[in-house]
Amino acid sequence: MSITQWINNISASPSPPGLLITLLIRGLPVLELAAICLNLTLFLVSLFIVTATRILAYACRNRIRKNNTTGCASPAPHCIDGDMHDVRISRGFKFTVFCCFYVLFVYILVLGFDGAALIRGAAHGKIVDLSLLSMPVSQALAWFMLSLSALHCRFKVSVKFPLLLRVWWFLSFVICLCTAYVDWREFWMEGSKHLCSHVVANFAVTPALAFLCIVAIRGVTGVKVSTNSELEKPLLPDEGPECLKVTPYSDAGPFSLATLSWLNSLLSVGAKRPLELKDIPLLAPKDRAKTNYKVLNANWERLKSENPYKRPSLAWTLVKSFWKEAASNAIFAAKLLETLTTRQWYFGVDILGMHIRSALTAMVYQKGLRLSSLAKQSHTSGEIVNYMAIDVQRVGDYSWYLHDMWMLPLQIILALAILYKNVGVAAFAALIATIISIVVTIPVARIQEAYQDKLMAAKDERMRKTSECLRNMRILKLEAWEDRYRIKLEEMREVEFKWLRSALYAQAFITFFFWSSPIFVSAVTFGTSILMGGKLTAGSVLSALATFRILQEPLRNFPDLVSTMAQTKVSLDRIVGFLQEEELQEGATVNLPRGPSNIAVEINDGVFCWDPSSSRPTLSGIHIKVKRGMRVAVCGVVGSGKSSFLSCILGEIPKISGDVRVFGSSAYVSQSAWIQSGNIKENILFGSPMDKVKYKNVLHACSLKKDLELFSHSDQTIIGDRGINLSGGQKQRVQLARALYQDSDIYLLDDPFSAVDAHTGSELFREYILTALADKTVIFVTHQVEFLPAADMILVLKEGRIIQAGKYDDLLQAGTDFETLVSAHHEAIEAMDIPNQFSEESDENLSSDASVMTNKKLVPSDVDSLAKEVKEGSSASEEKAIKVKKKAKCAEDKQLVQEEERVRGRISMKVYFSYMAAAYKGLLIPLIIIAQALFQFLQIASNWWMAWANPQTAGEQPKTTPMILLLVYMALAFGSSWFIFIRAVLVATFGLAASQKLFLNMLRSIFRSPMSFFDSTPAGRILNRVSIDQSVVDLDIPFRLGGFASTTIQLIGIVGVMTKVTWQILLLIVPMAVSCLWMQKYYMASSRELVRIVSIQKSPIINLFGESIGGATTIRSFGQGKRFMKRNLYLLDCFARPFFCSIAAIEWLCLRMELLSTFVFALCMILVVSFPRGTIDPSMAGLAVTYGLNLNARLSRWILSFCKLENKIISIERIYQYSQIPSEAPTTVEEFRPPSTWPENGKIEIVDLKVRYKENMPLVLQGVSCTFPGGKKIGIVGRTGSGKSTLIQALFRLIEPAGGSIFIDNINISDIGLHDLRSRLSIIPQDPTLFEGTIRGNLDPLEEHSDNEIWEALDKSQLGEIIRQKEQKLDTPVLENGDNWSVGQRQLVSLGRALLRQAKILFLDEATASVDTATDNLIQKIIRTEFKDYTVCTIAHRIPTVVDSDLVLVLSDGRIAEFDTPSRLLEDKSSMFLKLVAEYSSRSSGIPDF
Repeated sequence: MSITQWINNISASPSPPGLLITLLIRGLPVLELAAICLNLTLFLVSLFIVTATRILAYACRNRIRKNNTTGCASPAPHCIDGDMHDVRISRGFKFTVFCCFYVLFVYILVLGFDGAALIRGAAHGKIVDLSLLSMPVSQALAWFMLSLSALHCRFKVSVKFPLLLRVWWFLSFVICLCTAYVDWREFWMEGSKHLCSHVVANFAVTPALAFLCIVAIRGVTGVKVSTNSELEKPLLPDEGPECLKVTPYSDAGPFSLATLSWLNSLLSVGAKRPLELKDIPLLAPKDRAKTNYKVLNANWERLKSENPYKRPSLAWTLVKSFWKEAASNAIFAAKLLETLTTRQWYFGVDILGMHIRSALTAMVYQKGLRLSSLAKQSHTSGEIVNYMAIDVQRVGDYSWYLHDMWMLPLQIILALAILYKNVGVAAFAALIATIISIVVTIPVARIQEAYQDKLMAAKDERMRKTSECLRNMRILKLEAWEDRYRIKLEEMREVEFKWLRSALYAQAFITFFFWSSPIFVSAVTFGTSILMGGKLTAGSVLSALATFRILQEPLRNFPDLVSTMAQTKVSLDRIVGFLQEEELQEGATVNLPRGPSNIAVEINDGVFCWDPSSSRPTLSGIHIKVKRGMRVAVCGVVGSGKSSFLSCILGEIPKISGDVRVFGSSAYVSQSAWIQSGNIKENILFGSPMDKVKYKNVLHACSLKKDLELFSHSDQTIIGDRGINLSGGQKQRVQLARALYQDSDIYLLDDPFSAVDAHTGSELFREYILTALADKTVIFVTHQVEFLPAADMILVLKEGRIIQAGKYDDLLQAGTDFETLVSAHHEAIEAMDIPNQFSEESDENLSSDASVMTNKKLVPSDVDSLAKEVKEGSSASEEKAIKVKKKAKCAEDKQLVQEEERVRGRISMKVYFSYMAAAYKGLLIPLIIIAQALFQFLQIASNWWMAWANPQTAGEQPKTTPMILLLVYMALAFGSSWFIFIRAVLVATFGLAASQKLFLNMLRSIFRSPMSFFDSTPAGRILNRVSIDQSVVDLDIPFRLGGFASTTIQLIGIVGVMTKVTWQILLLIVPMAVSCLWMQKYYMASSRELVRIVSIQKSPIINLFGESIGGATTIRSFGQGKRFMKRNLYLLDCFARPFFCSIAAIEWLCLRMELLSTFVFALCMILVVSFPRGTIDPSMAGLAVTYGLNLNARLSRWILSFCKLENKIISIERIYQYSQIPSEAPTTVEEFRPPSTWPENGKIEIVDLKVRYKENMPLVLQGVSCTFPGGKKIGIVGRTGSGKSTLIQALFRLIEPAGGSIFIDNINISDIGLHDLRSRLSIIPQDPTLFEGTIRGNLDPLEEHSDNEIWEALDKSQLGEIIRQKEQKLDTPVLENGDNWSVGQRQLVSLGRALLRQAKILFLDEATASVDTATDNLIQKIIRTEFKDYTVCTIAHRIPTVVDSDLVLVLSDGRIAEFDTPSRLLEDKSSMFLKLVAEYSSRSSGIPDF
């Protein structure tokens, strides 16, 4: 035959576009078709990737060239230098490349052989069929590309093979195996007739492809790069977040996005070692909290302004803000290329949820900073934390169900349409059954919503109380009230648990109902069809069953949708309620820039009231002008409105009428110190840039230099929660330093000198107010009368009115209230007859009862020289102390507050067992598994019955009557649904019992932990566990556990059915299961750590919330709202970074699982179809296919549910961690119970007492030995940090002694229980604490006293009259932290507690620091009379408070400096006590010095 004819034959063959159709027509084997399609597709994809990479590289080079020409620096490309890198090629890589080229060589041989055969055939006149060459051509092209790609990894120095290459190798091996199986079977049946070039080539390449498949699974190339370690070291020891890269997701290509391979680098790091926060890249700008907050906030404000009288809809605001993102995501919901798009869809809704959470959290935080005082009363910090931690989380989680609202109805409609095609009119019965199923849920959903509402309210109450207990744990332990408050919390949890139980059982009922719905619909459909005489065949039944499985998914998802909608609606309503709360009055204070006028503050006819509904204003008739540079002192008795006066200047108190104008910037120092967690330096700078000279001057002015030298980390010392590791005086001075560093125009100081000793107080006044603020306007509240003469103007307040204003001498002459305050102070000074003792030596003629003022004037030199001596002595002793502490630095260099601990690596089986054994010792677990297994068995049995009993074709006879067919089916189907009900109830019961036990264990462990745990653990960490983690255990884990069990059993069922039909499927399913488990293990290494990091990153957000709400006044007064908002957004991004990677990792895994299972299912179907006719029952084959259709969804759901369960189990791990806190000593020791009358005498013996705060830390008390006789008054004095408060903590055993012992009435306090000890002692602490509730509840929380006794105690503590004036008397409310009572009044309530308890030993720790001198004198008189025969130990900075004691103990550097009667100590000229007294006297009397 001529060449022309041969060419004509070739031209007669179809054109390339029609080639595939021709192949199908020509009847090529299915496996060959699959191989051709795969090879050509992957060849084209790799060509596209190579081309796109080259174009991008060219564009990038151009951009860099442009940047360089404009003088911009561009990042240097990473180059491999011979000196820096040593590239090593392993044998494995060489063998991999050899295998690729070997396979290419084999396929080129086959192509040559087949091509030659075609040419020979054409020469003999046969018709040329080019389709025979399609297989070798596609293989040769593919392997040419594969071989080059593998070789290219050597030059790119790739540590891993590209994902596309690995997928290609893996799929090639699977096709090769299937082809080998078919060829072997044909060869067995036909003998050598079946042998051809393709068969031989396939067997020849199988070993090489098997090796390449193993390489594909491992992914490692074997190319190693060893780098010069010196060059790898970072130049800077600690690189900040700015050095982190932005996530590769932001500029990933289409293939990388579709396959989520941009995450590979992070997962490979996670597989090698536990991930840390610094490994996780930054979010892209569009995903950051700031971007999303701006959008949401702008839409919210717009909606509010459109109709101010209508409650705005937060749901509508969220839709307006994020509709584009939701709409673009909905495209993926269409599931066109199911596996790829489903993963993108889920990833998209997760990112949408993350955006909503970040934006809403930021809005709640911003609102918290702006809340008015009245609104704060109805939302405590614990509640606001709940809005942020739980409600915002729920609204964000709803994004998962967002598309279900339209997708579920659409799926149901499509399923019913398919059903109509199969069973005809009976589909209408299915429609009615479906509508009934959905309608029944409406009332159930309402019930569920009501339960959720109640549950959240109960959770709020518990969180509010928990937060309060954590803040005030020290007072609870000192008063031995922790058991009472723990029981209160357990009672609150009981109420919450009641609603939780109702919610979970309602959820169980909904679950049962919806799992039964598809069974109900199928029974109605088949029943209708049979009763209407329809002829069912196995084909139509199987088709209908497959459709019911489609219907199953939306109907089963309905309970989740209903429950989530109910929860989300409750949460949205709560957040809206909070966002709608009243904000601080705008314009209450008019802030104007500092202008030419000399006025600093001006108030005209001001009337102010904390509660606008109250008939009696807090401040009224305020009329004042403060000129620039003036020093204004504000004084008055307790509760006269001094702090409220400063609040009205700041605009914090609601203004009823009048004008307030402030000219210039202001700084505020609150009476109760507000300290941020962070180091001391950060607290002082407070967001301002560092100026070393200014910083040094500030430290000097605030007398902080010596304190910083005492700290092992100086100003880098991390401050514990609420400044726990600073003394009261140090906290106050850090506050003062913060204000001074801001360099404001006006300074508002609320009693800053009450917390410091006399020496520090005088130094502060001189250096801070008189020197550093000499040219500033200062308005200061004070109870220290001695500072008043230095003021340019003194305001005297009484009952909210300014009753006197003027200079010191003028007011003194005018008499009235001011004179009362001053004379009370002089009385206190006169009570100390010290100066008289100096004067006797210097001037014998002076009468002994001469007044202090006279003595001071006559003998100034004595006191001055003594004061000078004090300074020199103190500096010498302090230098010595510093040297001692510096030595201790080397011993222990750890900060008090450490980074939050987290477990690394696999979750311990202990955690799983602790959860499983928490409920009924794990007995319910096997019952849950049995119930689920029986459900699955009966489901398969009912489907098998329908497939087997119906005829195979329309003409055949059925195997049973229609009635029996229907009855058996319904019995099996409805039987299975009952087991689902049993499973749902068991899961809820198990979850409830386990969560309650875990909660109680954790709560008891926290309340029994020592005080050191609370000192070093920020409250945010504990709140994170008792709110977020507990919520996961309550509502999430039981259903996740149930879901995992059901998915596992369903998967076993599907594999069982398919294996029953064709056992050969196991040959594919076993390697697939191994691959899945390997991938899951690889993924879990990173995922576990990511979830742990997510949990840890939540704590700082909660902590900042709590802190900011507590210090909102300070933040606002410094104008720092924006900076704190920025900090909040930064922390939200730190939380979102690991969260973003963790959701991407889940989708990464699922995508690979689903692709694998889809491929295996396709091969299974090919196997089933390729079996000779008659070897398999067609109805069984149909059943296998029906179940197999669900295989990839079930497999990915199984892996997903396992991974999500393990991620959620981390919450149990964290709760379990806090259930194992080492406990303090037992509350009672039965063998050593003290008598009920103990202590009778009140004698305290301290023997060689040594105390340290932590192991390896220096001793704070160094061998203290002394005896306090029973019934005596002991004064304890010493400089800041001398160990006064530590001694009291040791007496209450808040710190256990490192050596020595303490005896009270001859009983060693270390032998008896803590409750027995603390309940027999009384204390009035330095920081007065009130609990939310009533005055009665605060005085007598254990309800041991009658109302008469309480009134008596109130009268003695000077509060009786104030409380009688209130409407509710003893039930007068006390707000969170006692915010509606002044600090002085709070101290009086603490005194009332002590008067009620009447313990034989009373400790006063700076108990009267915040009250005026007159009230202090009165209290001292009450203590002298009421505690006449009691042992009273008093720590005080006001010397008159301790000077009339029976004995005085002077501490210095943790040792006893002096211990004797005051008179003897005052006679000794070298006495340290004499120096302290002289200094106080000098300060109090030497007014002209200031």
